[in-house]
Amino acid sequence: MRRRYHYHVYVIELSKDVLYEARFKKANPDYVAGKQCVYVGMTGLNPDVRFDKHKAGIQANKFVQKFGLRLLTELYEAYNPMPYDGARDMEVELAIGLREAGYGVWQA
Repeated sequence: MRRRYHYHVYVIELSKDVLYEARFKKANPDYVAGKQCVYVGMTGLNPDVRFDKHKAGIQANKFVQKFGLRLLTELYEAYNPMPYDGARDMEVELAIGLREAGYGVWQA
C-alpha cells in the first residue's frame, strides 16, 4: 500500500517594508533591489491553513505575521506533497535558490 505524503513547502510574499528590519537585511546581503522578499517554510498542513495561522499569531514567524501578503504558489506547488525528509530538504534548497536569484529570503 502506498503512503500518502502530506508535507508541503511554501513561499509567502513579504512586504518590502521587511527590508527595514536589520535581521532580515543582514541575512540578505546580495538582495537585488526590485526582487520580491519572501518567507520559505515547510508544514504538515495545507499551505493556506499555515499562512492563516502565521497571520493569526499561532506558531507564527514575526516577519510573516507583520509583513506577510500572500502565498506565491507558482514558486512551490510543483513540489507538493512530499515526505517529511523531502520537505525539510526542499525548504533549504528552495530558500538557497531564491536567495541566489536575488530574492530577499527568510527561512524558518
